[in-house]
Amino acid sequence: MTTATEISNRIIEAVMAQKLAPGSRLGEQQLAMLFDCSRTIVREALTRLATRGIVTVSARRGWYVIEPSQDEAREAFEARRVIELGLLHQLKVVDKTALRQLKSHLQREKAALAGTDVGMRSFLLGDFHVCLAECLGNSLLADTLRDFTARTTLIAMLYQSSHDAAQSCADHVRIVEALEAGDIARAEALMSEHIGTVQSALRLQASSDPLAGLRDALAPVRKSPAQATPPARARKPRAAPKSSTPPASDPDAPADASTYLGALL
Repeated sequence: MTTATEISNRIIEAVMAQKLAPGSRLGEQQLAMLFDCSRTIVREALTRLATRGIVTVSARRGWYVIEPSQDEAREAFEARRVIELGLLHQLKVVDKTALRQLKSHLQREKAALAGTDVGMRSFLLGDFHVCLAECLGNSLLADTLRDFTARTTLIAMLYQSSHDAAQSCADHVRIVEALEAGDIARAEALMSEHIGTVQSALRLQASSDPLAGLRDALAPVRKSPAQATPPARARKPRAAPKSSTPPASDPDAPADASTYLGALL
């Protein structure tokens, strides 16, 4: 029987391969049928992913893949920057075994770029950062980076990233070359540039205005001179009843409705 760990890992892999889009519904019954297990095991897997910030649950709607906000997107990239640059900054030397593993990963990246499996390509480009942490001997940070990489993959899908896959692979090659040359400072600088480039490719607004849509919709409509309403014909005033004193205006009378609405907007 499939375990909760195996289910959660499969979902993470599907996210990193861009096979599960932000907002995708994850039905307990469907997953239980797919993995041939009980709904209890599925619920345990989804609860773990919710704790890791990959899925969310609503009492009425069920389980869904997260849809990160713009603020959450910036925080995710900042967290990755802190973790990955810190990992390289404390590094003294990279052993030959780690370099062989990294080069092997790069070969798989290049093969995926040359092929037609877009999901594999997306997964390997994100998994490079996890592989780097594992090769440098920090499995705890590797697990953390796996979650953040999955989240930034969702962010790239949600905010229509224009970043080129070939450029990511080329960045990874330069980082490994710097590590092989023993130039840790250069590898750190290249990683910082790489993360910044990926983040800058997102279509994020400079600032978020929660009233922007409503403000635009309710803005006054300015008509062109050609569309302006022609003045109404002057009506011949009715004969007023004869009175010795003119009638006084009522200060409590309501103002014209169109004038009042225009003043509000």
